[in-house]
Amino acid sequence: MKDVRMSKAILLEKVRTNRERHRDQFLKAQDGFRARVIEELDQRLADARTGKHVLLLIDLVEPQDHTKDYDRVIAMLEVEQDDRVIISAQDFQQYVMDDWSWSAFASTVNTLYSSGGKVSFRSMLV
Repeated sequence: MKDVRMSKAILLEKVRTNRERHRDQFLKAQDGFRARVIEELDQRLADARTGKHVLLLIDLVEPQDHTKDYDRVIAMLEVEQDDRVIISAQDFQQYVMDDWSWSAFASTVNTLYSSGGKVSFRSMLV
């Protein structure tokens, strides 16, 4: 199946729900990220004050916010005049299944920070 025709209202509701879930996860991850940055900076300040070697690189991956991707789809659906829309299989995968090209990476980073973990560039390469 290449395309699917569906109710604009149902699709709009699904994308809004997916957006809110993504945004909530990002905001929780942002809090975790800030806490990790503060910990890293505090440690470096303590090292500097005691004359220890100070590592200046902070190797943390920032949480990913893709809310604008959802907002674009929502805006397009809100201006669509028909009550039914035709979307491709790829669009269905993104909008309904909430599986975007960036989903796996963003979800991993955001989930780790939300749970109090540390996400470094090195850990993402392993």
